[in-house]
Amino acid sequence: MSVDEQKLNELVGKFLNDFGGTLHCAMAVIGDELGLYKALAAGPLNSTELAQKTGTNERYVRECLSSQAAGGYVNYDPAMHRFSLSDEQAFALTDENGPLFFPGAFQLALSAVRSEPRISDAFKTGEGVGWHEHDSGLFAGTERFFRPGYAANLTSSWIPALDGLEGKLKAGVKVADVGCGHGASTILMAQSYPQSTFVGFDYHEASIEHARRKAKQAGLSNRVTFEVAKARDYPGNDYDLVAFFDSLHDMGDPVGVAAHVKATLKPTVAG
Repeated sequence: MSVDEQKLNELVGKFLNDFGGTLHCAMAVIGDELGLYKALAAGPLNSTELAQKTGTNERYVRECLSSQAAGGYVNYDPAMHRFSLSDEQAFALTDENGPLFFPGAFQLALSAVRSEPRISDAFKTGEGVGWHEHDSGLFAGTERFFRPGYAANLTSSWIPALDGLEGKLKAGVKVADVGCGHGASTILMAQSYPQSTFVGFDYHEASIEHARRKAKQAGLSNRVTFEVAKARDYPGNDYDLVAFFDSLHDMGDPVGVAAHVKATLKPTVAG
């Protein structure tokens, strides 16, 4: 075996990036869950002050935030021994309703990695790993990561970019949101287009139950319903619009799903 030292060092560099990124992913989830980022957004704090404010242990907080500072997710002032967030860091790490929210992506990634044993078995058997078989954090992380993008773009730019669609939604149509997960996209559309009715479908029962609670909290239960159904056989044949948001590419039979979609649209639309 002949090893090129330069090529090996390049490989080590890639390894360190991935290794550090994996650990930062876990630290970021901890920072989000324990409220460390939101506490820092109010102003600089040392580890003792931050621990007191968040009801956590000072030593753990100090180690966690030190690693986050090394990775550039928080700032550290060695003279004052205080951690802080820049405006940009606070924007990306603390506002779940903003257009960009990092912690949701970190939660998604960390939860996906927890499925490694099941996925390793699938490599041996050739069987699939269903969406419902993943760690429960994956469903919440997916909503928290994608919802900000929907909130910022779905009704303000994406739908208006489709010729004539916004006018129909404002006038009143029936919409199916397939693979709706926790229902973020469904609810956002319903809030913007009060004359239209919406049905969200997902085969994951726990996600549908969550979506129903969200719709009730938003006061939309009279125009938004959520049902447990697979993308290939969800009920109905009178939809004016069938939408997929970051779900079609995860389905086992996208061609079969597309054929079913065509069969569920109103004839004037399908033709």
